[in-house]
Amino acid sequence: MSSKFKKHFITGLLFLIAFLAAILFILPTVLTITNSFMTEKEINANYGAMIESASADKKTYISENLNLKFIPDSVSIQQYLSVLFKSPDYLLKFWNSVILVVPITVFQVLLASITAYGFSRYRGKIREIIFFVYIILMLMPYQVTLVPNRLVSEFLGIFGTRWAIILPAVFSPFSVYLLTKIMRRIPNAYFEAARLDGAGEFQIFLYICLPLCRSAMLSVGLLVFIDYWNMVEQPLILLDNQDQYPLSVFLSQINTGDVGLAFAVAVVYMIPALLLFLYGEEYLVEGITYSGGVKG
Repeated sequence: MSSKFKKHFITGLLFLIAFLAAILFILPTVLTITNSFMTEKEINANYGAMIESASADKKTYISENLNLKFIPDSVSIQQYLSVLFKSPDYLLKFWNSVILVVPITVFQVLLASITAYGFSRYRGKIREIIFFVYIILMLMPYQVTLVPNRLVSEFLGIFGTRWAIILPAVFSPFSVYLLTKIMRRIPNAYFEAARLDGAGEFQIFLYICLPLCRSAMLSVGLLVFIDYWNMVEQPLILLDNQDQYPLSVFLSQINTGDVGLAFAVAVVYMIPALLLFLYGEEYLVEGITYSGGVKG
C-alpha cells in the first residue's frame, strides 16, 4: 500500500467519521423542526406511549416502540398559531430571555475587553496573581457559585430581580481570559508606533486594540449569548417570581403537557441562536484562529 493511497484512505475515513458525527448531532434539531409541523393526532399516534409515561405520577418503562418520523403526513401550523397568538405566556417568557441575555452579552464583552486590555498591556506579579485567580474561577463549575450568588444578592437587596442574574454574569471570567490571551498576541510595535504619534492610552485601546480584536470580541459575544440563552439553574435559584422566568426554564414545564406545542416553542426558541451563529460563523472562526493581527 503506497503512502499516497494510505493518506487518501485516512483522509476519507476521517471525513466519513466527521460526517456521521455531524448527522447524529443534527438529527434532534431536524426532528424538532419537522415534528413541530405535525398535527396533534399524528403526534399522539407516534409518541402517545411516551406522553402517557411522562404524564404519569410514577414513571414506568415504555414497552411500546416509538415511531420517530422526520416527515409529517400532513403539515399543520396550529402549534405556531397557539404559540404566537393564542398563548401570550410563551412570548412573555421569550422576551424575558431577551431582557436577561442581551445586557449580559453586551456588558460582559465590554467590561471584559477593558479588563483584558489591562492584563495584556501591563505585566506584574500582582496582576499575574489576579489573572491566575481569574483562571481558577473560570475552571469552577458555575453551579458552585449559585449559593454564594444568592447570599450576596440577598445582602444587596436584589434577590428576586433580574439584577441578581445579570450582575454576576456581567463579571464572568471566561471572556476576560479569552480576550486577554488574544490581546497579548498583538505585537507591541503597534502600540509603540501609536504612542510615538502622540496617542494616549484610551486612544490606543479604542483605535488600535479594539479593531484588531473585533472578530475575537464578536466570537466571544456569540459564545456568551448561546451559553446564557440556555441557562436554567440561575433563574430557578435567583428568581422567586415565575413570571420573570426565561423560556429555557418554561420549556421543561410544557414537554409533558403538549408535545406538539413544545416542539413549536423549541423551534421559536432556537431561531435567535441559529441566526446569530449563521451571521457570526465567519467571525467565530476568525476570532479563534486570530494571532497578532494575522489570520492563522
